[in-house]
Amino acid sequence: MVGFGRLTIYAIVETGGKQYKVAPGQTLRVEKLDVDEGATVEFDRVLLIANGETLDFGKPLVAGARVIATANGNGRDKKILVFHYKNKIRHRKKNGHRQPYTELTIDQILGDGEMPAVKPKAVKAAPVAEVKAEPVAEVKAKVKAEPKAAAKPKAAAKPKAAVKTPTTAKPKAAPKAKAVAKPKTAAKPKAKAKPKTEVTEDGA
Repeated sequence: MVGFGRLTIYAIVETGGKQYKVAPGQTLRVEKLDVDEGATVEFDRVLLIANGETLDFGKPLVAGARVIATANGNGRDKKILVFHYKNKIRHRKKNGHRQPYTELTIDQILGDGEMPAVKPKAVKAAPVAEVKAEPVAEVKAKVKAEPKAAAKPKAAAKPKAAVKTPTTAKPKAAPKAKAVAKPKTAAKPKAKAKPKTEVTEDGA
């Protein structure tokens, strides 16, 4: 053990070819693991453990150290674009990729010889008393035994509106007399043509 200032408890673990700094209660995403949601995951490749003012370095691993975590489920990260390009040969290729991951919650960091703490079991709530339904025959008998409420008096009928008497039809107007055609005026006689005068050589 080596003193190295005032540090909180944390560890560095290796999984999926990557190293992660973890602490109890932390939630992180690692490369996809073949585990179900709610399963317990144990990492034994611990490279370093820090507890308060002491550091325990591994060579390369810390002997007997473990990190206990709970799997929250698997998922896929945001899509990234992968574009291949080669100059002068018109080579262009575009692909999308979504990296799968497993989300974990770190529960405990254990040193050599330490045992994991037992999680308290959830207390089940007391069962609610079931209300039994009464059989249909008994319900009908109770309804018949109860006195019926007095019927409400009917409202007085409203008087009907007086029937309108038919009005006498108005007499039709007398047909208008046709206008008498005016007699045509006699045509005026045409004027008589004047006799032409003959002009003689003598001028008479």
